[in-house]
Amino acid sequence: MTTKTTLTLYELNCLVREVIECEMPNEYWVEAELSECRESRGHCYMELIQKDEQNATPVAKASAKCWTSKWMIVRPYFERTTGQQLHAGMKVLLKVYPQFHEAYGFSWIVTDIDPTYTLGDMARKRQEIIRQLKDEGIFDLQKDLHLPLFCQRIAVISSQTAAGYGDFCNQLSDNPYGFKFQTRLFPAIMQGEGVEQSIIAALERIFSEYSDFSDHSENTVPPFDCVVIIRGGGATSDMSGFDTLALAENVANFPLPIITGIGHDRDESILDMVSHTRVKTPTAAATLLIDHLKIVHDAINNAQESITLFTRQKLSTLNSQLSTLQEMLPKLFTIVKTRQEACIESLYMRILSCIRETVISSLGKINAFETRLPILTDRRLMTEKHRLQLMEEKAKNLDPTLLLQRGYSITTKNGKVVRYVEELQIGDDLETHLANGTVHSIVK
Repeated sequence: MTTKTTLTLYELNCLVREVIECEMPNEYWVEAELSECRESRGHCYMELIQKDEQNATPVAKASAKCWTSKWMIVRPYFERTTGQQLHAGMKVLLKVYPQFHEAYGFSWIVTDIDPTYTLGDMARKRQEIIRQLKDEGIFDLQKDLHLPLFCQRIAVISSQTAAGYGDFCNQLSDNPYGFKFQTRLFPAIMQGEGVEQSIIAALERIFSEYSDFSDHSENTVPPFDCVVIIRGGGATSDMSGFDTLALAENVANFPLPIITGIGHDRDESILDMVSHTRVKTPTAAATLLIDHLKIVHDAINNAQESITLFTRQKLSTLNSQLSTLQEMLPKLFTIVKTRQEACIESLYMRILSCIRETVISSLGKINAFETRLPILTDRRLMTEKHRLQLMEEKAKNLDPTLLLQRGYSITTKNGKVVRYVEELQIGDDLETHLANGTVHSIVK
């Protein structure tokens, strides 16, 4: 029977540890993406992953640890340089050495993190988002909007407990000009992983109320004039939530002007870039709204003063013109009166002349008629006399007595001439007129 050499698991793991320590005694810089990053008892535990560039399929995975002695040095420097905390999805360049423990297995031990590598990756992602927004034609959409002249109804997206929100409201209510503003808070998470979805949800609630106003024409005043997104303080490392494509697209396409006051002096997020106006702090956002209304107020006052001055100047000019006319009116009246009298005199002379000419012409016509009238009268009398003689002869020829003398007779019934036999009935009383008398007869 052949004797086999066996090892315990502990002995085998010790061999692995010795091999790793002998064959890989150096530290290595490794590029990887964080799939998980968490702190526990001062240590940082990471899960590293590498994905295929074509289909994003994981091709390598490993665990990494940064012990508290190194983590307390590495983390502040990284966050101060990049402005962000280590989080899942971030690409990092780590300085590591291998460690195999008999009880806990293999892991990479992190001794340093290069923040410049992560900055480059972050900058690349930011530039890619900006490029996509510009390709979609929405990067500058907010810049085309205008703050309403009387921008006093403000929808605020902020954390309800944030000091910056209170500062913003106090700044508006205590403004030195006594302007009245109406603010309404739409609570949202302003730091951490839920920033993007929380702000987008708040924007959707604001848009829902604004669109309801647009759909009902009986409402004359919109519920909001603009939107203010503010963050009351917070670490610079929490700014990553404002550098997302989805949030930038929602803000860029929003129908109301959006003012942001979320950053610090040297930080400008993508959200700031696509918004209508970017200011540094919540109080600066309040100051912007107050100053905007002050400009409108001053413009109205200036317009009022200009109108008053113009009206006074116009009245002065008209009064001067009226005084001049009052002085000129008697002279003008005398001139007009003289001209009108001359015109009337001229018309009177022309009328007299026309009357004389008409009378003379009419007298000439009357004299001509007087000369022709006897001749025309005699001629008309002869004509009418001849026509009367012809009518007399015609009437004589139509005299019924002449017909009766020739042997004709006329029969009448009830005074009417009988022309047809059908007009007679038995018993009718007839009169027959002859040349020398009348005969009565009865039809049998």
